[in-house]
Amino acid sequence: MTRGVHDKYDRLIAEGLVPQRRWGRPEDLGKAVRALLGGDFSFSTGAVIYVDGGFNLKRL
Repeated sequence: MTRGVHDKYDRLIAEGLVPQRRWGRPEDLGKAVRALLGGDFSFSTGAVIYVDGGFNLKRL
C-alpha cells in the first residue's frame, strides 16, 4: 500500500513527521486490540483510540 511513497515517508518520519520516528508495525495495532478485548478499557465509552505513533498530534 505504501510502496510508491515509502522512500518519501522514510525521510519524513526521520525528520519528525511522527514522534515515534518509525513506521507502525502490525504488532502495534495488535497490542491495542488485545487491550480492548482483554477489558483494559472497561470504563471507556465511545472513545477513539489512535494507534498512529502520534501522527494525529497537532504541531506548532
